[in-house]
Amino acid sequence: MNIGGHDIGVCGWSLKQASTADLVATLKRLGLGHVQMALAPLMDRSVEQRTDSLNLLRDNGIEIVSGMVNFPDENYASIASIRQTGGFVSPTLWPARSERALALATLAADIGVTTVSAHAGFIPPSGDPAYREVVDHLGQLASGYAKHGVDLLLETGQEKATELLQFLNDLNAPNVGVNFDAANMILYGAGDPTEAVAILGRHIRHVHIKDAVVSAQPGIEWGHEEPFGDGDLDVHSLLRALHDVGYDGPLIIEREAGPERVSDVQAAIDVLAAHYGE
Repeated sequence: MNIGGHDIGVCGWSLKQASTADLVATLKRLGLGHVQMALAPLMDRSVEQRTDSLNLLRDNGIEIVSGMVNFPDENYASIASIRQTGGFVSPTLWPARSERALALATLAADIGVTTVSAHAGFIPPSGDPAYREVVDHLGQLASGYAKHGVDLLLETGQEKATELLQFLNDLNAPNVGVNFDAANMILYGAGDPTEAVAILGRHIRHVHIKDAVVSAQPGIEWGHEEPFGDGDLDVHSLLRALHDVGYDGPLIIEREAGPERVSDVQAAIDVLAAHYGE
């Protein structure tokens, strides 16, 4: 499916399907031929099981447009808990996390996926003594990904756009860009998503389609996710901003809450079609 010049897909984990066959059936029912896949479950399967899953996707015309890296011990119970356990920032978590992330880059390259997204974690301010170590660590990771021909995209949300832009400039790694998730910025209280698009501009290489409502205590308590078009996100301003910065890549629907995931994904497709007049 292509709407407004963008390939439209979905995060495979959003659909919570029991098997690859179920995932394929749901994608076909939605008319989607593009998916972002969590890489860890693929890596944890046997080679035979992984091959069978990949063949099933390929034989049904489903393209894996990107991969996703996460870790089982990340705790999203609260903003405070994910600040301690998320991504690559913690020096104590770094050795195991980097090893796992590099193994997933190898897998991505082996299956022909050249773009992988991840949450870096809460990047400290540039004046923080820990900042340079985080830059160095992500630089090592970027170098490892580059050896496999894989781009690493840092997902927005856990810092303001200006802070992420400075980090990208200081990192200065051509294969590191942004997976732009407007709803995450609302959920974390990290600033206006439309303004963030203009700030991050050319670094945006992948976009999640998701919506949310602002928290009563932004940055302290979560906002809450809503179906795309039903939250506080100004959908039309966001999509115009992406057009204005020249973004023509995939729009990947993510839905991480609610009991009706498939119908919510369909609703997001309808919102996108209405915006682009299709």
